[in-house]
Amino acid sequence: MPAVLTIAGSDCSGGAGIQADLKTFTAHGCYGASAITALVAENTVGVQDVHPSPPAFLKQQILSVLEDIKMDALKTGMLFDATITRAVQSMPPLVCDPVCVATSGHSLLNPDAIQVMIEDLFPLATVITPNKSEVELLLSHGRPQPYPPIQSLEEMLVACKSFLTTFAPGPTSVLLKGGHLNATLEQVYALSAAHPEITLYQDGPFGENMEILQTGRNVTQMVVVVDMLHQRGEENVALLIRPRIDSMSTHGTGCTLSAAIACGLAEGRPLLDAVRDATVYTHLGIETATAIGHGHGPLNHMHPISRSIMPSPTASNPYPFTRRLIQDNLQIWKAYVQHPFVVQLAQGVLPRESFLHFVNKCTSFPAIASATQTILNVLHEIKNHTEFCAKFGITTEELTTTPESTATMAYGGYLLDIGLQGDSTKLMMALLACLLGYGEVGLWIRKVAAQGKDGFIVEGNPYVHWIEDYAGEVYQGAVRLGLETIENCAKNDPPSALRYAEWCEVWQKCTRLEKGFWDMAMNLA
Repeated sequence: MPAVLTIAGSDCSGGAGIQADLKTFTAHGCYGASAITALVAENTVGVQDVHPSPPAFLKQQILSVLEDIKMDALKTGMLFDATITRAVQSMPPLVCDPVCVATSGHSLLNPDAIQVMIEDLFPLATVITPNKSEVELLLSHGRPQPYPPIQSLEEMLVACKSFLTTFAPGPTSVLLKGGHLNATLEQVYALSAAHPEITLYQDGPFGENMEILQTGRNVTQMVVVVDMLHQRGEENVALLIRPRIDSMSTHGTGCTLSAAIACGLAEGRPLLDAVRDATVYTHLGIETATAIGHGHGPLNHMHPISRSIMPSPTASNPYPFTRRLIQDNLQIWKAYVQHPFVVQLAQGVLPRESFLHFVNKCTSFPAIASATQTILNVLHEIKNHTEFCAKFGITTEELTTTPESTATMAYGGYLLDIGLQGDSTKLMMALLACLLGYGEVGLWIRKVAAQGKDGFIVEGNPYVHWIEDYAGEVYQGAVRLGLETIENCAKNDPPSALRYAEWCEVWQKCTRLEKGFWDMAMNLA
């Protein structure tokens, strides 16, 4: 079991400081130890008093732990003053959360401690995790004038890059947290387009190939939170994006995030992976929190180990079961959605014979349609296939007389087998892999084309009608119905871990069979 030491203040209300850190360590399967820098009288409303630990005693706490237990990572939080900061002697990997200001607005770090932190701790740190106010304070240190307030993503990017050049020698990397800055997804895309050194990471509900989870919503105008990770010696800046949550349950957010990053590093994970997982963990902690106290309440640190394996829907994640289903089977789902057949179709260069072979050989769709009529509106899809065949010179008679391909027979046989088992939920999983898959392909093509990437085009594409039909309102309406159906099923009859594994197996199998149609068309030659 990885072991992590937190060197931070104590929050008697339990939402921040070492209490938040130890809960986070437990939720990540890590052993947690602590050295207390200060006893803080605080609650969700504010900080009432602080009683710092004597520096010699803090040093003894740290030595007591390190001399007995091998630590795989460390993190520092509230250090209070210069003498306490000097008492912290560490070794990498170290996550340094430069706690200067509490969520409630109260100052938590004496001015004389800043210089010591910069000189003694920063050079030891694997990553520093300041928020907007903290990075402005740190970049102002030693300057005659305060650092200008960060009011845009562009200014945030400049500050993120300036941090590592300003503090040299200094930390290996900086994670500039953007929770105090409002931005839309459209503004994020504009910043990315203007700066080729930026890489976007849209985790959680914005994850890759999860466009269907946002169907019916104007995603580009959604307000988001953007964190920026910049590593020394690299030109690249990683932007981690997630929906902004309108919540008062944000007490201890910075402590929780840095503790989660420390857990990832303790497990030996690359920094970027540790940070990405930590931001998702913290986001879900806010999203699933129960209101506690009269002010800014704590996160739900224990959400990964809650009794139910089915998360509850939220405003930013209305389809949590489907999101988990896709996430847990992401490799095959991505291989299906981003298949070379789809990419070439989106670029308008797919050979005509490959497309014709695909629509002509899938002659089992009318049979599949009869099985799905009672569940979802998949008939629209079959209608699309018939119409496209007609446009390319394939008659209805040819459709009904053409021998079925191996891929079609395999898919049809599997659906019949699932149906004969008498398990309506498993049959629904099988059918929704088809319905949602085509919906995701249509939305993904339209999104990438709108961004002007990878040579994807819609206008002027010989397959424009195919793209528009699957990305269009009629088909996406059926997708929304499918999403609501599957979510209600999981909510009303929450599966056990074993039953969920069976559902995943069906979803994987049908996604792989759907991918088989693309494979068949591409292997025509």
